[in-house]
Amino acid sequence: MKFVLIPDSFKGTLSSREICEIVGERIESHFPGSTVVHVPVADGGEGSVEAFLHAVGGEKIVLQVKNPYFEEMSSFYGILADKKTAVVEMAAAAGLPLVENRKNPLLTSTYGVGELIVDAARRGVSRIIVGLGGSCTNDGGTGAAAAAGIRFFNDRGEAFVPTGGSLKDIARIDASGLDESVKGVEIVTMCDIDNPMFGKQGAAHIFAPQKGADPAMVELLDAGLIHLSDIISRDIKKEVKEIPGSGAAGAMGAGMVAFFNSRLQMGIETVLDTVAFEELIRDADYVFTGEGKLDSQSLRGKVVLGIAGRTKAQKVPLIALVGGAEDDKIAEAFERGVTAVFPINRLPQDFLISREFSRENLAHTADNVLRLIRAARR
Repeated sequence: MKFVLIPDSFKGTLSSREICEIVGERIESHFPGSTVVHVPVADGGEGSVEAFLHAVGGEKIVLQVKNPYFEEMSSFYGILADKKTAVVEMAAAAGLPLVENRKNPLLTSTYGVGELIVDAARRGVSRIIVGLGGSCTNDGGTGAAAAAGIRFFNDRGEAFVPTGGSLKDIARIDASGLDESVKGVEIVTMCDIDNPMFGKQGAAHIFAPQKGADPAMVELLDAGLIHLSDIISRDIKKEVKEIPGSGAAGAMGAGMVAFFNSRLQMGIETVLDTVAFEELIRDADYVFTGEGKLDSQSLRGKVVLGIAGRTKAQKVPLIALVGGAEDDKIAEAFERGVTAVFPINRLPQDFLISREFSRENLAHTADNVLRLIRAARR
């Protein structure tokens, strides 16, 4: 038999890779010698490069770039086995853990992310996947753009690299110097949120507080993003402020569209395209997926439903193992292609208790599902 395992992580308990390993072990126990394909899901945040490399193979490239405070640091990205696709996770050069006790989105920069993109492009790849998530920045991607050759000028005609606190000082943008190697590369940005660039639901108001911003800083950052949007509209002729996801990662979503001509795409769609999912499941008997909770967020194109659309088209059974599920959402999941949903928690316990038993609960649930499959085949 052939099983394809492609779960999302159970946030705060099990990683996607751990879930694959646990379910894979149970499959081997019940169906020895079966083909089991592991596709740990990357959401764009920390661990995305490793997830892609694990799923399709490739090479991890290590290099020196600037950290969020323009200090030298060792970072990385991945080049996949096809040698044509690179994967960059912005957290590797602008992630929140990199600033530790120095959180300040007025001063932090995505410059290092741009250095990773440029290095990948210069190695001759034709496609770069950029994962947004876990950032400590609010610079609208201007730092990354500066690293790629785009120049920002103040009202005195001086070129500078903007940060969240100095977006208001941008008087002019000159995009003519964009690195030639970057111009010829297709760039896809993984983005699973739909927040706009600015405003009460935008980058600063929703995400900056967790990056160290107090209420006054939030207002300053939001005003800077409004100003940046206006300058982009005037100098680059792109309207980015209302694009769903433009507020992701300190408005890096907007910057990727404006400065790198990227398109924003749901993370699961990017994963499925990259691993050639349709081909992968063509001869599969079952696909197993899952996530921490099947709820309204799940039905907005997240992992389970993203997969369901493709398994349904090929009539491959899709089984979802989940931490919990809302009844009405289970019914909708069935309508949209999920074959069966199995919550893993065996006792009515508070999450703070049940989370400690996630590994055992998942193994027991997978075991029961596989026993049922084995009995049905007899």
